[in-house]
Amino acid sequence: MHAVLEDLYALPAAEREPERAMELAGPAWERVLTAEPAAAQLVDGDGALERFLDEVRALVRTYYRLEDPRRFEPESCETRLEVDLADGVPLRGFVDRIDVAPTGELRVVDYKTGRAPGPTREMRALFQLKFYALMLLRLRSVVPAQLRLVYLADAQLLTYAPDEQELVRFERTLTALWEAISVAAETGDFPPNPGWLCDYCAYKKLCPAFEGAPPPYPGRPADGESAAETFAESVSD
Repeated sequence: MHAVLEDLYALPAAEREPERAMELAGPAWERVLTAEPAAAQLVDGDGALERFLDEVRALVRTYYRLEDPRRFEPESCETRLEVDLADGVPLRGFVDRIDVAPTGELRVVDYKTGRAPGPTREMRALFQLKFYALMLLRLRSVVPAQLRLVYLADAQLLTYAPDEQELVRFERTLTALWEAISVAAETGDFPPNPGWLCDYCAYKKLCPAFEGAPPPYPGRPADGESAAETFAESVSD
């Protein structure tokens, strides 16, 4: 769905008709497979691909109920943002869409194929967008006027207007999180946080929360080596 919307906004505004958008589903999937061939396993089986593409097209139809892509021109889609905060915390991320109004205000947009969260979980849902807003503040010295989450499964929009002081406080929160991560990476102290997703975890038998014993902590990954590779080597040893 993200690939479809990226391709849609690459078209001239006059060509962004709903029918044209739905035609993009097949080519977008082929482009995804070129980048990630293993994704083909997600739609394996007789008729699975066409059912999958039908689901994508249904989401496209929902999208047109929420926004009309013919009425505005985004500044960018699928944009990589990268900035190091003043205290050295590295922030990296891809923003689904950045809009700039004629008067200069910024809007940060993120698409979600799931359903909108309940009222008690809205702020958790906005964490990701506040992350992007902080990066834009530090890169452009501009506070985005609006953060928007587009929920396509149930046709909901969640919007929020941050202020600079809020983002400064959020920056301190990220700094504290990064410090905690850095300490854990050095010491190997990663306390388990069990929940319902544990039932789907392939490493449950190694988890202390389930009387398992993890392998010895191998330390931080070496330069050029992923954490997954380091862990895999530790398990195999």
